[in-house]
Amino acid sequence: MLISIILSFRNEEETIPRLVDRLHKALRPLGAHCELIFIDDASTDKSGLILREMQKTDKTIKVIRMSRRFGTAPCVLAGMEKSQGDAVVYMDADLQDPPELIPALVEEWKKGADVVYTTRKKRAGESSGKMLITKIAYRVLRYFSDIDMPVDSGDFKLLDRRVVDELVKLREKDPFIRGLVSWVGFKHSQVFYDREERFAGVTHYPLFGLGPLKAFLSGLTSFSTAPLSLSLVVGFMVSFGAFLYLIAIIVMKFLGMNLPGWSAIMATMLFLGGTQLFTVGILGIYIGRIYNENKQRPNYIIESTSGFEADFPGKAELSGKAGA
Repeated sequence: MLISIILSFRNEEETIPRLVDRLHKALRPLGAHCELIFIDDASTDKSGLILREMQKTDKTIKVIRMSRRFGTAPCVLAGMEKSQGDAVVYMDADLQDPPELIPALVEEWKKGADVVYTTRKKRAGESSGKMLITKIAYRVLRYFSDIDMPVDSGDFKLLDRRVVDELVKLREKDPFIRGLVSWVGFKHSQVFYDREERFAGVTHYPLFGLGPLKAFLSGLTSFSTAPLSLSLVVGFMVSFGAFLYLIAIIVMKFLGMNLPGWSAIMATMLFLGGTQLFTVGILGIYIGRIYNENKQRPNYIIESTSGFEADFPGKAELSGKAGA
């Protein structure tokens, strides 16, 4: 039995040695072979150098370096494509998700689950405001999604080999992996845990940064057309309100009542203009996704690998390349 651990990271030089140590301690009791696949999303610190030094004494470590920064989801997919494990665990490299939970995931997998989610009961080191917004976002995604998307379950999962094989077939641009795992189906199970504080460094996903917003919009527009329906409903309501307002103007005209022209006109114009921008913005998001899909660019480009049977240092590889 081979277990692959996929770790997408960027600038985690302080965390990597401790992460590898805890992974080995957690995996050793399983008595299984393992491979630790680190996907370096174009780090600018000493993370790559540290991994190369560790590889000299630890043959389980394998490294993929991206040609530039592509983001977490493409990096995870790159790791999946290179993985060979009968079971594949993907998780963050910041030690907020405890490696000691992996044996419990493997146990659920051995019982027959093809996908084992981890569901967070607590999240240490995070503000109550961030917790509230995150909970709302998860539930909005689940409510409007066309699939049954679990709540409070992030990027810490175990996948059976056949689930991974199906995921890597998908060439969707801006992939929302949490949703794609649910979309492919198979038998699911879950394990509950308390998320830890970050071991070192600072988060790459601040609450008011573009990362969380982009992930939310990606999940919402990838698995739901509800925003389009919402824009239709809002447009209908505004049109109906405008029609009623027009009737009121005509009636008041015949009754000889004077209208406060400037304020009423400006308020109406601003309201209608805002509604139009809102609906056009929603349409723009979906059109943008169509545009990106039609360009057919790869999700990522690999600069080099090390620790694999067939390495290609300095040679770029395209995701989805024929024969890859």
